[in-house]
Amino acid sequence: MNPYYKDYSQYLCEKFGGGKIQKLSVDAGFSCPNRDGTISRGGCIYCNVRSFTPGYCNPMKTVGEQLEEGKRFFARKYPDMKYLAYFQSFTGTHARAVDSLRQLYEEAAVHPDVVGIVIGTRPDCLPKEVVEMLASLNRMIPVIVEIGAETSHDRTLQIINRGHKWQDTVDSVNALHEHGIDVGLHLIAGLPGEGRDDILESLDDVMKLPVSTIKYHQLQIIRDTALASMMQEGRLDVNVFGMEDYMDLCVEIIGRLSSLRPDIAIERFLSSAPKGMVIAPGWGLKNHEFVNLLMNRLRVLNLRNLRK
Repeated sequence: MNPYYKDYSQYLCEKFGGGKIQKLSVDAGFSCPNRDGTISRGGCIYCNVRSFTPGYCNPMKTVGEQLEEGKRFFARKYPDMKYLAYFQSFTGTHARAVDSLRQLYEEAAVHPDVVGIVIGTRPDCLPKEVVEMLASLNRMIPVIVEIGAETSHDRTLQIINRGHKWQDTVDSVNALHEHGIDVGLHLIAGLPGEGRDDILESLDDVMKLPVSTIKYHQLQIIRDTALASMMQEGRLDVNVFGMEDYMDLCVEIIGRLSSLRPDIAIERFLSSAPKGMVIAPGWGLKNHEFVNLLMNRLRVLNLRNLRK
C-alpha cells in the first residue's frame, strides 16, 4: 500500500479484486463539441489527439478488433491480465443517438477479458438520457466515467476554448454519483493565467464533490496546437512548470488530499507525449519515473504516513 496517498492500483483492487488490470484504449470515431461546430471549432487550444492515442487504436476497426490488438500488445508481459475498455479519444459520449453509444459500449462489455468500461468525456456531454443509459450499463458491467474538468476557474476554461463552465462539471459529477457510477476528474496544472493558488483552489473545489479518482498532469506545449501557435506569436504567455516546482506542487496536493479526502485515488501526475511532439517542458520522464522521484521526495521530507 502506498503510505502517502491512495493510488490508482489500490482503487482498482478495491473495485475489481486482485490481479493485474490494464486500460485498453479504444478509438470509436468520436469528435468533440468544440471541434465539430456543435458549440465551437478548433478544440481545446492545447490538444493534439495524436499525442496520447496508442498505435493500436484505429477508428476504422471495430471495438472488438481494437481490444484484441491492445490485448496482444500487453499480454506478452502479463498473460493473465484483465482489461478495462477505455474510450479515450475525443469525447466518449458525444453522439447523436444514445442507442449508438450503448451498442459501442456493449461490444466492449461482452469481450471475455474486459472487466469494466472507462469512458472519457466532457461535463457538457452527459445529458440525462446518457446518464440513465450508463446507469443501466453499470448494472451489467462496472462503468467509470472520467470527466475532463481541467480547472474550476471559468475564466481559464474560456481561454482554453473548453466551451463549458465549472458548474457543468459539478452537475455531471452529482448526476453520475446519484446513479451509482464512479467518477474521475482530469485536471491540468499550469494552464494559461493560473498560478499555484489557482491550481490548489481547483483541488479544493474538486474535494467538495463525490469523485473517486483524480488524474493530474502538467500542461505540455505540443506541436501543431493552437496553444503552440499562440505562444510563438506572442498572443499568450504561459509559465511552464520546472520539474522541481511541479514536484513541490504535487507534494502539497498529496498533503491536502490525504488530510481531507483520503478516499480519492490519484491516477497519475504526469503526461508524457511522444518526445518529438513536445515543445515544453522537456523533462523526458514517464509517469512511473516521476512517481518514483516523488516518493523519494516524500521520504526525504519525512512525511511518513500521510494517510488517515
